[in-house]
Amino acid sequence: MTGSAAALGKDLIGLEPLSPDQIRVILDTAEPFKEITERRIKKLPVLRGKTIVNLFFEPSTRTRISFEFAEKRLSADTVNIGAAGSSVSKGETLVDTARNLEAMSIDMVVIRHWSAGAASFLAARIPSNVINAGDGAHEHPTQGLLDILTLRDHFGSLEGLRVCIVGDVLHSRVARSNIYGLVKLGARVGVCGPRTLLPARIEQLGVRVFARVDDAIRWADALNVLRLQLERMQDGFVPSLREYNRVFGITRPRLERAPKELLIMHPGPMNRGVEIDSDVADGPHSVILQQVTNGVAVRMAVLYLLAGGAPHLAEAARDWTGA
Repeated sequence: MTGSAAALGKDLIGLEPLSPDQIRVILDTAEPFKEITERRIKKLPVLRGKTIVNLFFEPSTRTRISFEFAEKRLSADTVNIGAAGSSVSKGETLVDTARNLEAMSIDMVVIRHWSAGAASFLAARIPSNVINAGDGAHEHPTQGLLDILTLRDHFGSLEGLRVCIVGDVLHSRVARSNIYGLVKLGARVGVCGPRTLLPARIEQLGVRVFARVDDAIRWADALNVLRLQLERMQDGFVPSLREYNRVFGITRPRLERAPKELLIMHPGPMNRGVEIDSDVADGPHSVILQQVTNGVAVRMAVLYLLAGGAPHLAEAARDWTGA
């Protein structure tokens, strides 16, 4: 497979439509960009002259900043638009906003929206590249990719790796992107949480369901712990936060009873003392901060590939910096 068109196509809407080879191309392209983030000079000229709009209709800190870092390190011009500060708050539609942006000769749109399908809807109506930064409870592909890259960093191969996603799977776009990507790459995926927080018929996605977190911990090689998305919940999903922590929380005593050491991941933001205790989140087996670092490299890779960069040319990054 050669060329960015073969790698991704016009847009990145989710991991579900991508082939295993397409996912591997993104991960492999991210590797040289990881090295760039560790250098004194972190700039590459590969997107110089490109204009990227970050269109965020939902609050975001980690994802928005990570995309901004990625864009600036590739020398792109960036424009940040939030729903509260745009004409959307005055009744303008998503398509109206996008077409007005197109009239200003943009090249890419990174969109986060509360409605599932918003990124796909936009991509079908504008010629610019569209990157989904999270759409409702559908997908969050770059988060899924950075999680998978972090797992590959530590385990080498994903084939047969046991990864359990613990927590609020029902409302989680991160969970869906992880499941799609990991299953395609040969990992064995489990989910664990209260039945009220697991989608109906989730087994059809090729995952194993655990009713008890202690069983999930004994089975898994790595845990990806999800926060309770309280802002998306009505009453009745869990009895209380204290009860959730008691029954499903990832605590040190639970991990100490495991037959082996587990890798601990969390996409953030964390509810410390609810789904994960601080001594676990900050412990020696946590790779939460490495996920953040990998997020910039993955987003650089996606931007680079969508802009027309050939995957093998990313290896020449050290020459571009003059290092």
